[in-house]
Amino acid sequence: MTAPTRVAVVGLGATGLAIAEALAPRTDCELVGAVDIRPELAGVGLDSLVPGAPAVPIVSGFEALPAADVAVVATSSWIEGIEPVLVALLSRGTNVVSICEELRDPELRHPETVARLDAVARENDVSVLGTGCNPGMLMDTLPLVLSGLTTGVERISVRRTADMSRYGAILQKFGLGLAPAEFDARREAGQVMGHVGFDQSIAALARGLEWTLDRIEVDPVERDLLAMADRSGDHVSVPAGTVAGVVHRARGVLAGEVVVELVTRFGIFEADDEIARGDSLTIVGREQTIEVNAPGGYESFLSTVAMAANAVSAVVAVEPGFRTLLDLPVSALASKGSRMG
Repeated sequence: MTAPTRVAVVGLGATGLAIAEALAPRTDCELVGAVDIRPELAGVGLDSLVPGAPAVPIVSGFEALPAADVAVVATSSWIEGIEPVLVALLSRGTNVVSICEELRDPELRHPETVARLDAVARENDVSVLGTGCNPGMLMDTLPLVLSGLTTGVERISVRRTADMSRYGAILQKFGLGLAPAEFDARREAGQVMGHVGFDQSIAALARGLEWTLDRIEVDPVERDLLAMADRSGDHVSVPAGTVAGVVHRARGVLAGEVVVELVTRFGIFEADDEIARGDSLTIVGREQTIEVNAPGGYESFLSTVAMAANAVSAVVAVEPGFRTLLDLPVSALASKGSRMG
């Protein structure tokens, strides 16, 4: 019988805790440790925060973390901020799965970082993988898989409405709950930047389709919806008169033409909001146009949690080094629900 994969979770915010909860019932995984920098969690048993998890103590530093086969890192959206964490884990001989948006396909913007991480991973015979719902699946991997239905892609368009009510710390970058003037000021100061990952999704599409793009354009995030009355998510309050929703757009340009168009509306939504719902993917191909519509939309938070949890065994099996989802077979991305106890 194959020994279970030993897993540690780094970062116990809303997403990290949900990933741990998804892994806890897996028969092929064993939660052996958790790291969080909050002093009040030091020494607390993981089972007190995650139903079904073992009573392993939460530690505040890597030096106290038990040996693990894989660490799931659920902290920052920016590769610069987590590079020291990744290097420390890889140097311990630990494979890494991260939901850092910039880690999805960062070679375009951060080639030096990719080279450093790849070298450390290879030296220690482990791998590092960025994954998630978006970037990760909906705006890059899924279109690439479906592009196999045409011999030539002319244009790709993805439009999403993402309910952010389950998310925690990452909501700061969207400016939800800010008065319009404060939102605008923080956007100008670079503190409100909207979605991180459009670059990575478009770069992954271009790499998979063997396109050499002229450029990638990411617009400033826009205020899109004000709350008429107080509303709230699980971890954020949105008072009346403040920003409840934003829209963010990006595109890839090839030979002077827009060949990739990505648009996402993010917010804390209510049933009576007058906004378009659902997610749509359109691939204009040489022989046919391929359309996939999800009227209710994909649940962003739960999808990100699932992508990270499902990738745990894949990161162990893949060749050592820096890896992206394009390096994995489709079966490696599949649900691991059959492995639940």
